[in-house]
Amino acid sequence: MKIEIKNLGFSYPDGRQIFSNIDFTIEPGRVISILGPNGAGKTTLMSCIANLLKPTEGGILIDGVPTDKLTPREIAKHIGFVPQTIIPSFSFSVLEYVVTGCAPHLGTFERPKQEHYDIAMQAIKDMGIEYLSEKSYSAISGGERQQVSIARALAQHPSIILLDEPTAHLDYGNQIKVLRTAKRLSEEGYGVVFTTHNPDHVLLLDDQIAVLNRQGKLVFGTCDEIIDEEFLCNLYGTDLRLMDIEEIHRRICVSPRI
Repeated sequence: MKIEIKNLGFSYPDGRQIFSNIDFTIEPGRVISILGPNGAGKTTLMSCIANLLKPTEGGILIDGVPTDKLTPREIAKHIGFVPQTIIPSFSFSVLEYVVTGCAPHLGTFERPKQEHYDIAMQAIKDMGIEYLSEKSYSAISGGERQQVSIARALAQHPSIILLDEPTAHLDYGNQIKVLRTAKRLSEEGYGVVFTTHNPDHVLLLDDQIAVLNRQGKLVFGTCDEIIDEEFLCNLYGTDLRLMDIEEIHRRICVSPRI
C-alpha cells in the first residue's frame, strides 16, 4: 500500500498560499521526516494528507484511488494520524481512549466489543505502556500521552502513520523514545511520516526527507542527498555546522556560536 501526493497545494480563503506543487510518495517500511522552520506549513501538509483539510490544488491517492473518492472511514483504515496535542473531551482511561482508534472498523452506531478492547490492549502492549492502561489519559505526562496516542493510531490497523511534531514540548529523553518508536514502526512495515523543526532528528532517523521552506516549496530525497551545511544555513537563516562523530558513526548539527 502506498500514498501518492500529487501536485498538492493549499491556500486559505483569503488567497494566502501555504504551499504548492508538492510531490512525493509514502511507502511501507520507510520513515519520511518533514523538516522545516516555523510557519512553513508542515502541520497544514499533514492535515491535508490526513484528510482533515481539503487541498486547493492537486490530490492524494491511496493505492491509485483519489481520496476524494473515499469516505473518511475508508481513509482512516489506511492512515493513522497523531496530532501535536490531544485533549479529550471526557475523562477516558488510557484503554478507553486507545479503543476509539478502532472506530473506522465499527458500524455507525456500533459499540466496541471485547475483540476491539483486545486490539487496543495489544497496541498498548506493543508500545510497552501496559502500566498506563487504567490511568486517566488527562492525568498522564506529555511523553506518556504521545506514546498512548501512537497506540491509538496502531489500533486503527493503518498502513501509514502520520506523527505531527511528536517531540514538541517533550524533554530530551522522551524525544529519543518517540524517535525510536518511529524507527521501530518502520522496521515493522509501517510507513511513517514525522514532522520536526530539528535537523538532528532527521539525521538520527537517517531515511527519507521532505524539506518544506517558507516559500511553500518542497525538496524530497534522502538525508545524504539533501542535508549539507549550506542547505541548513539557508533553510533556517543562521550559521550551522554538520560534524561527523566517529564514535557514534553519524553526523550531528550544531551552532558554532550564539
